[in-house]
Amino acid sequence: MAKEVDDFQKFRAELNEEILNCGHLGIKRFFALDHQAYEAGPLDARTKELLGLVASTVLRCDDCITYHLVRCGEVGWKRAEVIDALNVALVVGGSITIPHVRRAFARMREIQGLQPDVK
Repeated sequence: MAKEVDDFQKFRAELNEEILNCGHLGIKRFFALDHQAYEAGPLDARTKELLGLVASTVLRCDDCITYHLVRCGEVGWKRAEVIDALNVALVVGGSITIPHVRRAFARMREIQGLQPDVK
């Protein structure tokens, strides 16, 4: 994984730890709920990561897009499948999501399994 994605993951982990250690019960509960939402249920965790990517793109959250792209790579989604999901996000979100799709493509260059084929 490229340095930018590694830096993102390190920053996210450090700040999540600080947030969770602040002692606020409501914050802890929300983080737990967020974590549980992506665990396997009637939908498997792999599918939920792709859904998270689409929702994050429509909501235009670049940090969330990066997080879900990394997770999509980790759980085995292929580049073509992720691109197809980003197409759904683009259609639902409209042209305002184009810059976020552009940045998603840039991030995919850095994530194993999501990199473009070298020709």
